[in-house]
This record gives sequence, C-alpha cells and structure tokens, in this order.
Amino acid sequence: MKVTVVGAGAVGASCAEYIAIKDFASEVVLLDIKEGYAEGKAMDLMQTASLNSFDTKITGVTNDYSKTAGSHIAVITSGIPRKPGMTREELIGINAGIVKTVSANLVKESPNVILIVVSNPMDTMTYLVHKTTDLPKNRIIGMGGALDSARFKYRLAEAMEAPISDIDGMVIGGHSDKGMVPLTSHATRNSVRVSEFLSEERLEQVSADTKVGGATLTGLLGTSAWYAPGAAVSGLVQAIACDQKKMFPCSTYLEGEYGLNDICIGVPVILGKDGIERIVDVPLSDAEKAKMQESAAGVSKTNGLLEL
Repeated sequence: MKVTVVGAGAVGASCAEYIAIKDFASEVVLLDIKEGYAEGKAMDLMQTASLNSFDTKITGVTNDYSKTAGSHIAVITSGIPRKPGMTREELIGINAGIVKTVSANLVKESPNVILIVVSNPMDTMTYLVHKTTDLPKNRIIGMGGALDSARFKYRLAEAMEAPISDIDGMVIGGHSDKGMVPLTSHATRNSVRVSEFLSEERLEQVSADTKVGGATLTGLLGTSAWYAPGAAVSGLVQAIACDQKKMFPCSTYLEGEYGLNDICIGVPVILGKDGIERIVDVPLSDAEKAKMQESAAGVSKTNGLLEL
C-alpha cells in the first residue's frame, strides 16, 4: 500500500508520521516544491522508525510526481496556511491554482488514486478537484469534518470533565467558522445524550468554541494547527487502506442528499477500500436543517469565486 502526501509542511509531515507509526502502509511518499525539504523531513522521520517500531518506508522527493506513481491514496495539504485574523476563504486565490495543478499531476501518475483534500478553503478545494479531474466522486474526499468532530469531542469532554474516550459526537456542514454544524442533539457520553450532563447554554458555548477551534489555535500559534489535522487525515487514510468501513463526516459531492446539489460539504460517510462507499442519512432537527442550508449557502458563495 503506497500513500502520497503532497506538502511537507507541518500538516503534511504530521500526517506522514501518523500513517507511518500506524504501520499499515508499505511506503509513504512525501513531496514538496522546496528543494530538499521533503527529503529532510523523510530522513528525520525514518530515523524514528527503530524508536517507534514501524517498518513503513518514508521517501521524500522534490516536485517529482513520477515517484508518486502507483499510489492508492494521495493527500493534498499543499497551499498557504492561515495566519491570525485570516478566514479559510481568504486563501482561495492562491490555493486554487496549487490544488488544481497538484491533483492533475497525481491523477496523471496514479489514475486509480483516491484523493483526500486538506487545503483550505477545504470544501471549495474539494469541489474544484471534482470539476477539474475525471475521478469518480467516491474517490474525492475532503477531510474537514473528521477534524471538526475531534475538536467537538474535545470541547464536550472538557465541559463534562469526562475522559474523551467516553464521548461520541459529530460535526457536519462546511469547514469554516460560520459553516460548521455540531450535532449536539446526537452527541453522547457512553450512549447517554450530553444534554443530560450539560445545560443548553453550556452546549451552545461548546458549539461556539468548536466552530472557532481552528481560529483559536491560529491565534495562539501564529499559523494553522498541525497535530490534529495530521491525525484526522491518518484516520481517513487508514479506514480506506484497511477497508475498515468506518463512518466519518467528510466533504463529499452531493446530488440530492440532505436536500443539496452540486456542492461538496461535510456529511457522514462510510469509508472503505473504494473511498466513499455510501453517504449516511442522519435525521436532523428543523434547527439543524436550517443551519445546514445556511452553511451550504456560504460554501456555494465561496465556490462562485473559483475560475473553472
């Protein structure tokens, strides 16, 4: 099993590290445009192999897509990260050109590849890949919901002073500060609804904190986060590579599901060896449906800025 990660920055390198440590892939190719950068990151990571007990080979290359040939899964993290005060949508001008070029090169070398898009604005970049490649929709996946859901569970566990392993919860909708839809009505602690533990006011605060999770970290770090995004990507890659049939909220192309058309947005899906194996229809309250429609309107507005 060969996996390519394009972009050897903090997110890409973390993604490669988590995939290697899980030891399900035979090779991870780390590619970057900066001369020697991916090679250095790969060498550094390989020098942890004996310490972390993994046998996955990590190979670094500078802008040579021929080395990615035969990849089953490829992750696109390349592009500029957010800076404090920036929205994800403000990145569209630069990142659209990068993602379009990267996806074309990956598909050229690996026609059967499954693409996972991480670059922001993530839903719009996923939509761009759909519109500019010939890949079927099950093989184009946006990562955002998996990360947003991890942040939601972190905030729920924090509010309840509970171990995070007790918590289950999911965020759907757009991967943006205003577009996320945390499903508090479905969130549980060991199958008990979180509303049994937290007041409505506290749950609203949890949702608000979840929505600005990325912006909060950007403000603290001075750039985008990388550990949790890398871990979220590795979870998706493993679910596909190991045919786990796991459910994650991911950005996928909708054709009537959730009442939406011609848009990529976060909804729960089952991931297996073919990528997205099916979209899961989760019942939503009237308020959640309204928020989902509002989120979709925001994503569509950003999509309108693309030059297809």
